[in-house]
This record gives sequence, C-alpha cells and structure tokens, in this order.
Amino acid sequence: MKADSATSSSPVRVLLLAVMLVISGVLVACGGESADPGGGEAIEHVHGLGINPADGALFIATHSGLFRSPDGSAVADRVGESAQDTMGFTVVGADRFLGSGHPGPGEGGPASLGLIESDNAGSSWRGISLAGEADFHVLRYAHQRIYAVNALTGLLMVSSDEGKTWAERQPPGPVIDLAVDPDDPERLIVSTKRGLAISEDDGESWRPLLDEVGLITWTEGGRLYLVDAAGQVQSSDDVGQGWAELGSIGGQPGALVSATDEELYAALVDGTVMASTDGGVSWKVRSSQ
Repeated sequence: MKADSATSSSPVRVLLLAVMLVISGVLVACGGESADPGGGEAIEHVHGLGINPADGALFIATHSGLFRSPDGSAVADRVGESAQDTMGFTVVGADRFLGSGHPGPGEGGPASLGLIESDNAGSSWRGISLAGEADFHVLRYAHQRIYAVNALTGLLMVSSDEGKTWAERQPPGPVIDLAVDPDDPERLIVSTKRGLAISEDDGESWRPLLDEVGLITWTEGGRLYLVDAAGQVQSSDDVGQGWAELGSIGGQPGALVSATDEELYAALVDGTVMASTDGGVSWKVRSSQ
C-alpha cells in the first residue's frame, strides 16, 4: 500500500476508524474500573506485551495483572499475587520492566501509579515517579530514554534520567500508540485517531505520515510495522514513506510488540496472543487462555 492510497472519506477507512475509536475508548475506560477478584485467571484487556531477554518468556500486561508464558509454552500464568491494572508496560532489559496503571483490588496507593519499575521480572514493583499524577497508557524505552503518554493530560512525556524528571510535548492528537526510531532518539511516530504522524525534533513539531489508524512498532533493524483495526499488517523500510501489505493477525489488535525484524507478537481483544516469525506474513497462536 502506498502512503497516499488511504482516504479518510472511504467507507472502509471510516469503519476502521470507528472500530479503533471503540478500542481506544475501552482502554481509557479500563483505568476507571477495578479488576474483578472473582474473574479467575482469565486474560482479558491486554494492554502490553514484552519478551524477557533473560529467558525468552512472553509477558502479558492486562487489566487484572501481569502474566508469563514460558518460551515453548502456550499457557500463561499470573506473575506474583498482584492484580494491578497494568495499563503501560515495556521490557527494558533482562528481568527489568517498566509499567504504569492502577492498583488492584484491596491494594493501597493512589488511583494512578505513575511510573513503576520491576527488577525481578514482575514479581514486585516499586514506584519511580509521578504517583497520583500520571497514568501512562503507552510506555517505550529506547536510547536510554523513557517515552510515555499520560492519559490524564494527553501529553507525550520524555525522561532521560530513568524517570526521575520529565519533559512534556504536545502530540498532534490523542495518542493510540508510539514508536521510536532505533537510529534517532528524536524521530518519533505516533498513531492517533487521525492516522500516523511523525516528528523529527523530539516531539516539538509533527507532520502527517499515513492516513491509517492502528498499533505500531519499530524494530531494532529499522522496520516499521502497523496493524490496523481489522488486524491487517503492513510494514515500511523507509520511515513510513512506502508500505507493503502483509498478513493478518485475525482480528482487532489490543497490543503489538517486536522482538526482531521478523519476530512479532500481537494480542487480540479476547486475550489471545498471536506470533509471527516471518515478518508479519503468517501468524499462529502463541498464548491462549
């Protein structure tokens, strides 16, 4: 697909936009609810995914806690005892995760956790900053920097000192997802309800990039992936100027992450996690409850 091939007036485009608005609305609503303590171990409302480089395990951040699926297994089990609503989640390194969200049922603290960190693969968490002030629905770590979107203010926030202090940026619209160029810490792409936009100056200014709505990930090798609201996958090797249509994850996306240029993981809205090892062409179930 060419970058200029989508038009905001097409019936398909309008339908996909409507679907993604519903998805983003659900994500916002999750932050105001409490996890159901009687819900068992069912995985629902997946907000984030990550691969732990320590052991290759898949971690699934959800509305009711963090789950782990070992490498080679399709079963995911709860990590620790907390049922916190982990809205933002990213793997920083071996056994080291960053997160954000809301306390689980019966857990103390402010309604919004701000930035939290785990150095034991999610077994426990500690607060870093902005408790009660930030609810990060999007978290990314690249170039020794943290990039986050605060759902309470709508602002893009950047930290160069592991979350101790933050700079604020105004994105071009409500942000659904964010990707950082692996070769340039100031080149950012956001997915908004109006499509993709790119910044070349650390979020100070933005220009439209693609009239598509979806989740995005930028691999270490420089490949950009987009999964739209219907689950269709596209990729770009030239910073979003041209796009190739690939496969489909099989439904609406809830989360997306890349491990390598070819290895991708995407969560469906029912909690199933799909995986691709051929750059998004074909997909199979990685984890299912």
